[in-house]
Amino acid sequence: MALSTALALCVTQSACQPGRRSDRITVASAGRITSLDPAQASTFGALQLLSALGDTLYKRTAEGKLTPALASALPEISDGGLTVTIPLREDVLFHDGTRFDAEAMAFSLRRFLEIGTLSYVIGDRITAVEAPETYQLRLRLSRPSSSLENLLTATNLTPVSPRAYQDHQDRFLNDRFIGTGAYKLTSFRAVQQRLEPFKQYWGPSPSNAGLDLIYLSNSTALFGAMRSGEVDVLLSDSIDEDQRLALNRMAAEGRLREGQGPSLVIGYITLLSNTPPLQNPVLRQALALSLDRDLINKRVSHGLRPPLFSLVPPGLPGGDLKPWPRHDAARARNLFIEAGYCNGKVFNLPFTYRSNVPADRLMALTWQAQIQRDLADCLSLKLDGVESTTVYRQLGEGAFQAVMLDWRGAYPDPEAYLAPLLSCKESQGSICKRGEAAISGSFWTAPGLETTLLKSDRSRGDARQRDLERVEQMAAQGAAYIPVWLVKPRAWSSTSLATPEFDGNGQVVLARLQDQR
Repeated sequence: MALSTALALCVTQSACQPGRRSDRITVASAGRITSLDPAQASTFGALQLLSALGDTLYKRTAEGKLTPALASALPEISDGGLTVTIPLREDVLFHDGTRFDAEAMAFSLRRFLEIGTLSYVIGDRITAVEAPETYQLRLRLSRPSSSLENLLTATNLTPVSPRAYQDHQDRFLNDRFIGTGAYKLTSFRAVQQRLEPFKQYWGPSPSNAGLDLIYLSNSTALFGAMRSGEVDVLLSDSIDEDQRLALNRMAAEGRLREGQGPSLVIGYITLLSNTPPLQNPVLRQALALSLDRDLINKRVSHGLRPPLFSLVPPGLPGGDLKPWPRHDAARARNLFIEAGYCNGKVFNLPFTYRSNVPADRLMALTWQAQIQRDLADCLSLKLDGVESTTVYRQLGEGAFQAVMLDWRGAYPDPEAYLAPLLSCKESQGSICKRGEAAISGSFWTAPGLETTLLKSDRSRGDARQRDLERVEQMAAQGAAYIPVWLVKPRAWSSTSLATPEFDGNGQVVLARLQDQR
């Protein structure tokens, strides 16, 4: 019987007994993995897996410190910020035994630039990748970039073996991965992968004998498997809020261990701003004022998803700003009246939530009830649950008037949050015709926004803080996005294991999972 099937059955059968059955560790999360190619991977599960199988040039510690990984020292920036020189380690091998060097890293970066589907990760910053010496990498930039150092921690820039990928330079390799990480992949299915320690790894050996990663279809199966002891570690990306609270209580009682990572996931609403009625900024501003985040935090997450008033998570530069307004039903009513509603005319807003994300549905129901309480004569929400893959596919087509989404930056920097939502290459007034703002489903921009956004990635220190503040003030005024909440990643383990640790990019450090018995 497949492990995932056995675990699903175990949830409903009292005969399942807790206790570990081997020196390997079983890690469970939701969903499935369809691509292991760094040039394509975008889901939490795929990036978490790649972080165990590969390395990046630099890493962020949980405290936010930039440290070399495949690089041997911090980058040297010259030529007015347009040239970045990176020395590389000389003791690294890929899983196929080939040597990691500057040419290998250049191969991987050029491949990403050529076929990478997540164009916002690099944008147009890198114009050339060079290998002037065997263990020296050189990047030529189109402009100075204050976020470049954090960019080099992005999992999507994990190097792959040029020999193993020589026939996939211009196409994806989805079901295999040959990298430099602490583990090598020995078995791959969309719902289960087997990882073995890589004996020739350049860094510290994993603290365990190997990992089995499994993906269950729903929160009930995940919760039951963790509670029964059929899995050793549970990642929290798709757990129902009531079950998340129950796991927290079990950890507080000493029956589980709970690890917490940096809050790098934001939940937000996207409003379609390029067509009536939401083309009217007054109406969008009224919607922003109508949202009671404190109530939603209390009712949906039992206080585990704090209210968010920025597109940048707190702790990152610019993240402590709060340019979006708090709930104010009276001000919202005045704006709805200004937009032509209330007094006998109700604005009926179709609101889409991802049907396979439990918190989305609760958020939608809570907001709907809150609107009925506060503004029933002005606004009504018509809820529609749509599976997330369909939402992502149709977002750039302008299919949704209002939709609940979340975002996790590819690296811990405000650029990784603002550019994917606000960047626009071609605009007409306040409508974005081409760019990330169109792909993200808002189609909104503002005169001077793109210039200020680019300026914020050139500046540093206090100057950057001022530029970021200006960007977010413009975005808050435009109200094409409404930040809702902040999500802190959690992972639970059995008491026989060490508490799960997170890195500065919000991923569990799987190599540090170890039996403490």
